[in-house]
Amino acid sequence: MNYVIHSDFARVVAVRKAVSVQASNFGRRGLMHSTFWRKRMLRLTFVLLLVSHVCLAAQKPLGNDPTAVSLAQKSLSALTGGATISDATLNGSATSVLGSDNETGSVTLEAKGTSESRVDLNPSGGEVLSDVRNITDGTSGGAWKRGKEAVVAYAAHNCWTDAAWFFPALSSLAQTANPAYVFQYLGQEQHAGLNTEHIRVFQTQSVELLQTLSTMDFYLDPTTMLPLSISFQVHPDLDANTNIPAEVLFANYQTVKGIQVPFSIQRMLNNGVVLDVTITSAEFNTGLSDSVFNLQ
Repeated sequence: MNYVIHSDFARVVAVRKAVSVQASNFGRRGLMHSTFWRKRMLRLTFVLLLVSHVCLAAQKPLGNDPTAVSLAQKSLSALTGGATISDATLNGSATSVLGSDNETGSVTLEAKGTSESRVDLNPSGGEVLSDVRNITDGTSGGAWKRGKEAVVAYAAHNCWTDAAWFFPALSSLAQTANPAYVFQYLGQEQHAGLNTEHIRVFQTQSVELLQTLSTMDFYLDPTTMLPLSISFQVHPDLDANTNIPAEVLFANYQTVKGIQVPFSIQRMLNNGVVLDVTITSAEFNTGLSDSVFNLQ
């Protein structure tokens, strides 16, 4: 049975009992051509999944691990130098990858707070690929579009992880004072051949599935405390229970106006690179409007 997922930079067709996943950047045309029926199918599926998980996670109270909280605070301090960041705009070049089909061009990545983000990839000779994450009436959402094609909404269960996946200063690391988030310390470990401090962050919810959908794993450099990678799971549009590993690798941190910015960002899906970004400039606190994070 085939599954379709629309998530940041990727439409994944995953075979349930196979490891291989085919990804297309920013979710190119899906298998369901009717936006009307597709949205209703996604909503119905998500509701049914929640009902099936009414085994409440509240059976076992969850609390923060002091070590994890301390590491997250140190990491945020290393990233920001104590400065307050309300929004960020990164500019650079990027290559999106689908097997042997690569597209290269300029890219702009924008984030506001911890709930809104936008990525615009303008490939040479191609149509702009746009991707947004936002929040409406307290509910996280997102969408993508290519050129003048219709806007396609993301499945709700793919909108629980960090919106600003490309800018760790506006990630879950900034939520240590938020009682809705739980921080766990998983210890020192080797990750991608590097020594790291591993912490896990998720949102505490009454439904266990939502805790799983919001889980973010951070791997910190034990010396600088800067994030080396963030990992999480994405899911087929109609199956929140099938996990497809995603990861973002950060390197070449440079100081811009006192803020540590990763000038090399690689987005991985199922252990393969789907987006390779090189940052050339960064701006902060420019007053980005919420309207930036909506697609028309």
